[in-house]
Amino acid sequence: MAALESGSRAPDFELHTAQGDIVELSDFLEEGKHVILAFYPAAWSPTCGDEMTLFQEFLDEFEALNAKLVGISVDNVWAVQAWAESKGITFPLLCDFHPKGAVAELYGVMRDDGVSERALFIVDPEGIIQYSYVSPIAENPGVDRLFEALESLQEGE
Repeated sequence: MAALESGSRAPDFELHTAQGDIVELSDFLEEGKHVILAFYPAAWSPTCGDEMTLFQEFLDEFEALNAKLVGISVDNVWAVQAWAESKGITFPLLCDFHPKGAVAELYGVMRDDGVSERALFIVDPEGIIQYSYVSPIAENPGVDRLFEALESLQEGE
Protein backbone atom coordinates (compact mmCIF):
# COMPACT_ATOMS: atom_id res chain seq x y z
CA MET A 1 0.00 0.00 0.00
CA ALA A 2 1.33 3.45 -0.90
CA ALA A 3 1.15 6.51 1.33
CA LEU A 4 -1.96 8.63 0.96
CA GLU A 5 -1.44 11.43 -1.53
CA SER A 6 -2.33 15.10 -1.58
CA GLY A 7 -6.03 15.59 -2.19
CA SER A 8 -7.03 12.52 -0.16
CA ARG A 9 -9.26 12.84 2.88
CA ALA A 10 -7.17 12.30 6.01
CA PRO A 11 -8.52 9.32 7.94
CA ASP A 12 -9.71 10.34 11.38
CA PHE A 13 -8.25 8.39 14.26
CA GLU A 14 -8.37 7.97 17.99
CA LEU A 15 -4.99 7.51 19.73
CA HIS A 16 -3.45 7.86 23.16
CA THR A 17 -1.08 10.73 23.83
CA ALA A 18 2.19 10.15 25.63
CA GLN A 19 0.33 11.32 28.75
CA GLY A 20 -2.38 8.68 28.28
CA ASP A 21 -5.19 10.96 27.09
CA ILE A 22 -7.25 9.91 24.07
CA VAL A 23 -7.35 12.35 21.15
CA GLU A 24 -8.73 12.37 17.62
CA LEU A 25 -7.40 14.04 14.48
CA SER A 26 -10.43 16.33 14.56
CA ASP A 27 -9.22 17.64 17.96
CA PHE A 28 -6.21 19.17 16.19
CA LEU A 29 -8.07 20.64 13.23
CA GLU A 30 -8.58 24.06 14.73
CA GLU A 31 -10.14 26.68 12.49
CA GLY A 32 -7.51 28.06 10.17
CA LYS A 33 -4.74 25.68 11.30
CA HIS A 34 -3.00 23.00 9.29
CA VAL A 35 -1.87 19.87 11.11
CA ILE A 36 1.49 18.29 10.40
CA LEU A 37 1.36 14.56 11.07
CA ALA A 38 4.94 13.35 11.49
CA PHE A 39 5.07 9.54 11.54
CA TYR A 40 8.36 8.28 12.96
CA PRO A 41 9.48 4.64 13.19
CA ALA A 42 10.47 4.29 16.84
CA ALA A 43 11.28 6.28 19.95
CA TRP A 44 14.84 5.85 21.18
CA SER A 45 16.27 5.44 17.68
CA PRO A 46 18.97 8.00 16.78
CA THR A 47 17.35 9.34 13.61
CA CYS A 48 13.92 9.70 15.23
CA GLY A 49 15.49 11.57 18.13
CA ASP A 50 17.28 13.93 15.76
CA GLU A 51 14.13 14.48 13.69
CA MET A 52 11.75 15.17 16.57
CA THR A 53 14.32 17.34 18.39
CA LEU A 54 14.75 19.41 15.22
CA PHE A 55 10.97 19.78 14.91
CA GLN A 56 10.86 20.91 18.57
CA GLU A 57 13.38 23.68 17.75
CA PHE A 58 11.10 25.03 15.01
CA LEU A 59 7.71 24.90 16.79
CA ASP A 60 7.37 28.71 16.78
CA GLU A 61 8.05 28.81 13.04
CA PHE A 62 5.41 26.13 12.39
CA GLU A 63 2.94 28.13 14.48
CA ALA A 64 3.80 31.30 12.51
CA LEU A 65 2.84 29.38 9.36
CA ASN A 66 -0.54 28.37 10.86
CA ALA A 67 0.46 24.80 11.57
CA LYS A 68 0.34 22.47 14.56
CA LEU A 69 2.81 19.59 14.77
CA VAL A 70 1.83 16.10 15.96
CA GLY A 71 4.20 13.11 16.10
CA ILE A 72 2.95 9.51 15.73
CA SER A 73 4.80 6.25 16.39
CA VAL A 74 3.86 2.63 17.02
CA ASP A 75 5.51 2.71 20.46
CA ASN A 76 3.61 2.31 23.72
CA VAL A 77 2.61 5.22 25.95
CA TRP A 78 5.31 4.65 28.58
CA ALA A 79 8.13 4.47 26.06
CA VAL A 80 6.96 7.62 24.27
CA GLN A 81 6.41 9.51 27.51
CA ALA A 82 9.91 8.70 28.81
CA TRP A 83 11.46 9.49 25.43
CA ALA A 84 9.63 12.83 25.13
CA GLU A 85 10.75 13.84 28.62
CA SER A 86 14.36 12.86 27.89
CA LYS A 87 14.38 14.87 24.64
CA GLY A 88 12.41 17.88 25.93
CA ILE A 89 9.66 17.39 23.36
CA THR A 90 6.55 19.42 24.16
CA PHE A 91 4.40 18.96 21.06
CA PRO A 92 1.84 16.12 21.10
CA LEU A 93 3.25 12.63 20.55
CA LEU A 94 0.65 9.96 19.82
CA CYS A 95 0.93 6.21 20.29
CA ASP A 96 -0.31 3.98 17.45
CA PHE A 97 0.31 0.96 19.65
CA HIS A 98 -2.92 -1.03 19.95
CA PRO A 99 -3.79 -2.35 17.53
CA LYS A 100 -0.18 -1.76 16.53
CA GLY A 101 0.16 0.45 13.49
CA ALA A 102 -3.57 0.71 12.72
CA VAL A 103 -3.35 4.44 11.98
CA ALA A 104 -0.08 4.09 10.07
CA GLU A 105 -1.88 1.44 8.00
CA LEU A 106 -4.75 3.87 7.27
CA TYR A 107 -2.23 6.41 6.00
CA GLY A 108 -0.37 3.79 3.96
CA VAL A 109 2.86 4.04 5.92
CA MET A 110 3.00 0.86 8.03
CA ARG A 111 5.96 -1.37 7.23
CA ASP A 112 6.14 -5.16 7.29
CA ASP A 113 8.89 -5.01 9.94
CA GLY A 114 6.53 -3.60 12.61
CA VAL A 115 7.33 0.12 12.45
CA SER A 116 5.94 2.97 10.40
CA GLU A 117 7.71 4.71 7.57
CA ARG A 118 9.21 8.10 8.33
CA ALA A 119 6.42 10.13 6.73
CA LEU A 120 5.04 13.67 6.78
CA PHE A 121 1.50 14.76 5.98
CA ILE A 122 0.01 18.24 6.13
CA VAL A 123 -3.74 18.18 6.69
CA ASP A 124 -5.80 21.31 6.11
CA PRO A 125 -8.56 22.45 8.50
CA GLU A 126 -11.16 20.65 6.35
CA GLY A 127 -9.36 17.33 6.80
CA ILE A 128 -7.79 17.11 3.32
CA ILE A 129 -4.16 16.07 2.92
CA GLN A 130 -2.33 18.94 1.20
CA TYR A 131 1.17 17.47 1.39
CA SER A 132 2.51 13.91 1.59
CA TYR A 133 6.13 12.79 1.80
CA VAL A 134 7.78 9.49 2.74
CA SER A 135 11.45 9.82 3.64
CA PRO A 136 14.01 7.04 3.47
CA ILE A 137 13.70 5.44 6.91
CA ALA A 138 17.28 6.18 7.98
CA GLU A 139 17.16 9.81 6.79
CA ASN A 140 16.02 12.82 8.80
CA PRO A 141 13.82 14.76 6.34
CA GLY A 142 14.54 18.08 8.05
CA VAL A 143 12.19 21.04 8.11
CA ASP A 144 12.81 22.82 4.79
CA ARG A 145 10.28 20.81 2.76
CA LEU A 146 7.62 21.41 5.44
CA PHE A 147 8.28 25.15 5.41
CA GLU A 148 8.09 25.22 1.60
CA ALA A 149 4.80 23.32 1.61
CA LEU A 150 3.27 25.49 4.36
CA GLU A 151 4.38 28.71 2.66
CA SER A 152 2.89 27.49 -0.61
CA LEU A 153 -0.39 26.69 1.15
CA GLN A 154 -0.47 30.18 2.67
CA GLU A 155 0.12 31.77 -0.73
CA GLY A 156 -2.78 29.77 -2.17
CA GLU A 157 -5.25 30.81 0.54
